[in-house]
Amino acid sequence: MLINQCSDAFNSQSAWKTGRDLAFGALTCMGRHTVTGMLTASGQQFMDWSPAYRLFSHQRVDTSKMFDVVRGGVLQELEPQQMIIVHMDDTLLKKTGRHIPGTAWRRDPLGPPFQTNFIWGQRFLQISVALPDHQGCSQSRAIPIDFHHCPTAKKPRQKADEQDWKNYKEQQRKLKLSKQGRERLKELRNALDKQGASEKQLIVSVDGSYTNEEVLKHLPERVTLIGRIRKDTKLYTIPENQPGLGRKRVYGDRLPTPEQVRQSDQYPWQQVKAWAAGKEHTFNVKVIKPALWRSAGQNHTLQLVVIRPLGYRLTKSSKMMYRDPAYLICTDNDLGMEKLLQAYLWRWEIEVNFREEKTLLGCGQAQVRNPESAERVPAFISAIYALLHLAAYKSLKSSNQLLLPRPKWYQNKEGKRHTTGDLINNLKAQAWAKANGLNFSGFVNHELKTQSQRNTANPCNSAMFYMRN
Repeated sequence: MLINQCSDAFNSQSAWKTGRDLAFGALTCMGRHTVTGMLTASGQQFMDWSPAYRLFSHQRVDTSKMFDVVRGGVLQELEPQQMIIVHMDDTLLKKTGRHIPGTAWRRDPLGPPFQTNFIWGQRFLQISVALPDHQGCSQSRAIPIDFHHCPTAKKPRQKADEQDWKNYKEQQRKLKLSKQGRERLKELRNALDKQGASEKQLIVSVDGSYTNEEVLKHLPERVTLIGRIRKDTKLYTIPENQPGLGRKRVYGDRLPTPEQVRQSDQYPWQQVKAWAAGKEHTFNVKVIKPALWRSAGQNHTLQLVVIRPLGYRLTKSSKMMYRDPAYLICTDNDLGMEKLLQAYLWRWEIEVNFREEKTLLGCGQAQVRNPESAERVPAFISAIYALLHLAAYKSLKSSNQLLLPRPKWYQNKEGKRHTTGDLINNLKAQAWAKANGLNFSGFVNHELKTQSQRNTANPCNSAMFYMRN
């Protein structure tokens, strides 16, 4: 069991047993995923609950070591010639208490484009690694390998002295999100080197929040960044003719903006196949290389990638609709277009991680106010989510058979991957059947047999096992 390999993350044997019970409680909890909810799901509601709270508040668990187990397990599943592709992004955990450490008013990313809304919450930075089904064009599962708390500096009162304001400005620069992002990438590269992956190239796909000077100019060695840029970004060519006297030119002539490149007929479209939205698509792209960007510095010769909007229909009879175009840069001028495009399209999986961690595992629902607990409990939930998917990948890669069948309204498609809800439902069925000494494998056939009779099957089995996916 992968949870047993995480025993080094706890400072004692009793702490590991407490963490193991909370882990299974987090996966089988049917209510709010608070600490008491996890204790109740593991059958400890009538016992002393203080060890569970002290596990996080007294630093008895190191979540980074739990992610080390996940990262090592993913490296074992990757083939020797496969590159390591990770995705980095930040997320908000909604809170209501004004005294919870690390909370602040932040812009709601789910708000409408015509109105800026704010929510009270915590900010975390997550890095997930792509674990594809096979090499080339295929679907991939993102597994979290880092979950870092990124609070902002607390603003002093208006009548505070000059030293307080000076400290506040210093904390602002230190806690800047892009700066913390590049520090996490540096630590990830060092961790991969220690785990025997020093020869593998690390490819990081990010959005526009991390495609900036802070990250690009301090990018670690053997790390390639694929990031989204604005459509009016100013790029330059490499200077060819240097002046005989005076200072040498660093940047050449101005290149057209990414939007001008998309609209121009001077640059031809190329067709590239990649996996996205559950199937293989053919994308039209334009590539310009090499290029220089002042924000990236002279050390990075980039390639600019312009992706034509992809057409789609909501139904077979509806009109054709188009998505927005995308403009990317890549710090590796020799990276193939198929690998570059596929690595960026897989980045959507980290958004799936955020949604499932919050909705299915209740990340952020724990009502804790200790500074250490407020940081470690969400990271603990994210690590459990990663261990669940890594264990499922290891156990189901050779077999596509599930213990519990899906509901009748699910489409029966070949190669459709198992959802997080499927995995949790199966875990519940196996755990409760073992605990009660029962066999629930045939309850579906029993329900089908009795649906046309007067007597009906007991609905408790389905109510316990089937949760929202």
